[in-house]
Amino acid sequence: MKPKTAEQYVELVEQAIFEVEEVRMAAEYDMDSMGGALEFVGDLEKALRDMRASMADGSYRFGEEDLPFMKIVAHQDDTLLPIKPLLRVLNETHRNGLDIDED
Repeated sequence: MKPKTAEQYVELVEQAIFEVEEVRMAAEYDMDSMGGALEFVGDLEKALRDMRASMADGSYRFGEEDLPFMKIVAHQDDTLLPIKPLLRVLNETHRNGLDIDED
């Protein structure tokens, strides 16, 4: 579900940060099946934290281009990155803006 307010968008970014931390911990715990995630999870986490920081300092801007981390997302298998749908919602919102009802 696309966020309708800036607060919901921020919450989704924070949720994504939490979920990426979970992926990292799973990869560290189960190197056999999730170890490949360690190759990209650090960069993904940094990109999300940078995005959140720009929201906090007021420098974040919606845009027409994909978020930088979408290159990482596109190249990962769903088993290594089960939060792809959430990251796609963030990207869609970044590109198209908030889902504000026009009532």
